[in-house]
Amino acid sequence: MAYREIAMWEILEVLRRVHRGEGQRAIQRVTGHGRTTIRRWVTCATELGWATAVQAPDEDLARKVALQMRPVDEQREAGESESQLSPRVGQIRAWLASDEGGRGLRLSKVHELLARQGVRVPYSSLHRFATKHCGFQDKRRVTVRVADVAPGELAEVDFGRLGLVHDPEAGRRRVLHALIVTLVHSRHQYVHVSHGQTYVDLIAGLEEAFAFFGGVPARVVLDNLKAAITKADRYDPVFARTFSEYAAYRGFVIDAAVARHPKDKPHVERQVQYVHERFFRGEQWIDRDHVQREAVRWCLDVAGQRVHGTTKKRPLAVFEAVERPALRALDRPRFDPPIWKSCKVHPDHHIQFDKALYSVPTRHLGKQVWVRGDTKLVRVFVDGECVKTHERMEPGRRSTDYGDYPKERAPYAMRDPEAVIRAARCWGEHVGRFAEQLLAGDFPWARLRQGQKLLRLADRYGAARVDAACRRALAFGMHNVRRVEAIVANGLDQARAEPTQGELIPLPARYLRPTNHFNHSNSKKEENHGNTDVSQDRAQAPEALGHADDPARPGRLREEDEAP
Repeated sequence: MAYREIAMWEILEVLRRVHRGEGQRAIQRVTGHGRTTIRRWVTCATELGWATAVQAPDEDLARKVALQMRPVDEQREAGESESQLSPRVGQIRAWLASDEGGRGLRLSKVHELLARQGVRVPYSSLHRFATKHCGFQDKRRVTVRVADVAPGELAEVDFGRLGLVHDPEAGRRRVLHALIVTLVHSRHQYVHVSHGQTYVDLIAGLEEAFAFFGGVPARVVLDNLKAAITKADRYDPVFARTFSEYAAYRGFVIDAAVARHPKDKPHVERQVQYVHERFFRGEQWIDRDHVQREAVRWCLDVAGQRVHGTTKKRPLAVFEAVERPALRALDRPRFDPPIWKSCKVHPDHHIQFDKALYSVPTRHLGKQVWVRGDTKLVRVFVDGECVKTHERMEPGRRSTDYGDYPKERAPYAMRDPEAVIRAARCWGEHVGRFAEQLLAGDFPWARLRQGQKLLRLADRYGAARVDAACRRALAFGMHNVRRVEAIVANGLDQARAEPTQGELIPLPARYLRPTNHFNHSNSKKEENHGNTDVSQDRAQAPEALGHADDPARPGRLREEDEAP
């Protein structure tokens, strides 16, 4: 007959009834224990020093009686498997022992090695033998249940793959991922779907989740996503720059889970399969937007209304009653995720960021700078200091602040003739007048190089000499900088005599014709075109060509000119 373990409280109940003076038959009828068993328990308790009529039994006495009544294991003869393993107990211990700080072989490997030596026993028999004789212990994991978190304290985040959904922009089916955000206290959750797992998708999903919940939790536990964690480490992880900035913006603490350790976020880990099986699988989806709309409805009407297996409460009800008021308010606008990039300042004073150009001051030429760009602004940092801010430009365009250029080169880069004229006036009155006339017209920037050369002449020869040369050039109506340079180089600017201006004398018009001379007419008057009178004086009359004593002779006339 098999032995049945007797509980301590059963012995205590019998001893209490004996102490009250009840008979053994009455005790047998109520408790179901035989009178022989009752007598044995009472006898054992008496031997342990219990006074039946005086001392009331307690739990300690009943426990000692239970230990005394437990049967002793009989020594059984070794079975067939144990008989085969006993001669090799030393070898088994050596295989299982750790070697130089490492660990021993697995028991399954020991079982295989024994089979090669001809010792074929069941694995269960080997396990019992190793536990009894070799000090082998099955290192099973010991788990504990962590304390419950306060409302609004913790949210767990994880990505999961849903399946293929048509993407209208790409014109094909693409993999759709689900970002699941679960509030641990209430178990209420939000599902954000996207085609990627970039930092933009992660931040967009968290922003929509916080808007859905109406607040921000104090701590966020997430897996070691590349979008959020640059270097995974159990004790000191390195967070991505953009996500760290986002956490500071929203005011929550990042708590990175240990790599390949899903039990660090158990409340959201199982939700990936739950969302895939209960929400996504088996449905007909149009595109990502369709999935997102249905995901919000499902979180409210299905997942939020179910009775949770652990809390035995409805997540949405607990969230509305307890957790929503504990969340931190969304007191700032939606976060604009930036891009951080290391760029080099090129000799043209510009950096290239996201296929657009942005100017940087001259003192930073050749340096490696950090650039932060969002949808509105681009900021340049040198050693942690913001040295330049630009408006975000589209790819292929540029943003240039001409104040970043050297002062002597900025006017040409700006194509600003007025700046050259203002600089020329500083060198003298005539230099300024020369620059005004040089840069006049509809396209003055076409002669900006000459204007810059004029300013360099003043630096080279001095303002006085160049001003005198410009005065001489203006007197002769010359507007060429090379002529001005020649004047200075030849020393003509130092001549004291002013250039004289002569009187214009008109020359006689020898070939002047009347206004009607070129009128063609069919009248007979054409025969007299050679005898037309001229109304001018004799000084302007045409002179006869040839010599008078060499008249025209018949032999020298053309046939058509001869008289009939």
